[in-house]
Amino acid sequence: MRKDFAGMFSFRRLLVPTDFSEFSNGALREAVKLACRSNARIYLLHVINESARRCIADYCLTDWVLERIENESIVSTDENLKKTIEAYSGTGRPEIIPLMRKGFPDEEILREARTRNIDMIVLAAIGKGGQAGYTLGNVAGKVLQGSPCPVLLVRPRS
Repeated sequence: MRKDFAGMFSFRRLLVPTDFSEFSNGALREAVKLACRSNARIYLLHVINESARRCIADYCLTDWVLERIENESIVSTDENLKKTIEAYSGTGRPEIIPLMRKGFPDEEILREARTRNIDMIVLAAIGKGGQAGYTLGNVAGKVLQGSPCPVLLVRPRS
């Protein structure tokens, strides 16, 4: 007999980090199911990763190039957040609030969880790079270790 996970807990605020991959979309689908059952609000977070290297070997990016890349990332992120949320709009769907931050993904996810008093983080076990969520040093592993709330890791569908 399978217990209803959402029925065991009361969720009001779910945080769903996204890199816009199919893996992240799977985590969002699960969060929407949970949110519908418990009338929760979803915060959909994309972090523009600031770990981009300024220099590789003898070639360095100028401040102008870095600023242009950042501006393009902001525009692209905004469009992707809107498109993702639009796919879940409609009657009976939970409220999904888009969030965009710049920084290191694991740090920004944990900061949002604390700041917004998140009840649960719903996170893809595999990121855009396709590496499993338990690899030491990756985002999912760091979020699991530092989270102030429960974390639901969503595996890719087989």
